[in-house]
Amino acid sequence: MRKLLIANRGEIAVRIVRACREMGISPVAVYSECDRAAAHVRMSDEAYAIGPSAPRESYLRIDRLIDAAAQSGADAVHPGYGFLAENADFAAAVRDAGLTFIGPTPEAIATMGSKTAARAAAIRAGVPVVPGSETALDARVSDAELVSLAASIGYPVLVKAVAGGGGRGMRTVHAPADLAAAVRAARSEAGTAFGDSTVYLERRLVRPRHIEVQLLGDLHGTVLPFVERECSIQRRHQKVVEETPSPVVSPALRARMTSAAAAVAKTVGYTNAGTIEFLLDEDGRFYFLEMNTRLQVEHPITEMVTAQDLVHWQIRIARGEPLDLDPAALLAPHGHAIECRIYAEDPDNNFLPSPGRIVSLRTPDGPGIRDDSAASAGLDVPIFYDPLISKLVAWAGSRPLAIARMRRALGEYLVTGIKTTVPFFTWLLAQPEFVEGRFHTTYLDEVLASRAGRPFVESSDEVEDVAAIAAAIHTALSAPANGSHGNGRAAAGRWKTDARLEGLR
Repeated sequence: MRKLLIANRGEIAVRIVRACREMGISPVAVYSECDRAAAHVRMSDEAYAIGPSAPRESYLRIDRLIDAAAQSGADAVHPGYGFLAENADFAAAVRDAGLTFIGPTPEAIATMGSKTAARAAAIRAGVPVVPGSETALDARVSDAELVSLAASIGYPVLVKAVAGGGGRGMRTVHAPADLAAAVRAARSEAGTAFGDSTVYLERRLVRPRHIEVQLLGDLHGTVLPFVERECSIQRRHQKVVEETPSPVVSPALRARMTSAAAAVAKTVGYTNAGTIEFLLDEDGRFYFLEMNTRLQVEHPITEMVTAQDLVHWQIRIARGEPLDLDPAALLAPHGHAIECRIYAEDPDNNFLPSPGRIVSLRTPDGPGIRDDSAASAGLDVPIFYDPLISKLVAWAGSRPLAIARMRRALGEYLVTGIKTTVPFFTWLLAQPEFVEGRFHTTYLDEVLASRAGRPFVESSDEVEDVAAIAAAIHTALSAPANGSHGNGRAAAGRWKTDARLEGLR
């Protein structure tokens, strides 16, 4: 594998570029109109324009991505996550073009990408599933049939899109009178987001925890599970904080959950990186939820406690290398890691997106801190994509120290020009329920609703003064760099300027 095209953008594209550099592989970027000067473009050896800023005209265009791979002479494609990462047609197109897809087979993606087919696979593997409908429900199913099915499952029920994820195409229903409208709304949203309007019904568990198991499967039949990740801190079904290991999973429960995850993956002949997601109820019973057939946003925390590079392993598996890892070591975490997803959102205004130009940026460092990001001072955060700008990770020898380290890192994080969720995380990590590990998937929505619009951090003259000084320093130091943004070497001067700014403490 000599040259790899990265069919994505943002921090995950930067992450893959770095892995390619470490493995002696030439990275190739693609970019939309608004990403011409993006970090992943500047850091790659080559970059190819694939269309306008709107995803449907660029990052979701299979034909343009395959054309870019052909023009560059790439022999492999990494989809990252989001966009086409779980699209079986894209994986098949890559394979049909004679290229290596860094991920599972198209057949595995198609099976596990359908929530109903994935449920069937879990049942075949002998893994418990949340009670629900066993087939997809399209527009031909009558309202009366829906009400009858929901009654057999039991309220409250979740209406869920068969395809996709991230909380889109999902509605909670507490009474039969509300079911038909919820199904119509979920179908409409799912059709727009995923191109598939079919849904299914599932019982909504009361205050469960969301636990997931990272997997790697090689081309020789080996499937290895990793220590679990705790993903219960969610806002409107979207994960915002993840940690590993879970504060409530015992070694015995871990053994059962990871064995179940591996069994599901083996049932469908799964290869490369993937994640099995479970719901854990208050009585300690777990249920298969779904499978993500890609690398997860939260993969860094697993890397921090196992000393394994998951992107390296994705590439090594795709090259045919066997998994020569100690299975027991992957289930014995070294320390504790927490990830906060830093979004360009205004937490004091109902978390509305906050696009715009980053005027100044100072990211934290020090022992146990990792910041996966593609952001830099002068970067325009566009309105077209997910507003994730950074994944801030703190590792320490224990959970209390990891929390303290993350709070210290958040205190060092300075960004001006846009709003971010840093103040929200500073508040969240000080809440007794989080500190004591007493939370569930609806905890955050409940506590946010009780705040009644109160700000997370009071504004102060001191904060405004620091921001003004940082902006002035950046203006003085950052002269525009000449040269093509399509080559990382041509933009070295700009990177040096950013490094000088980050060196100011």
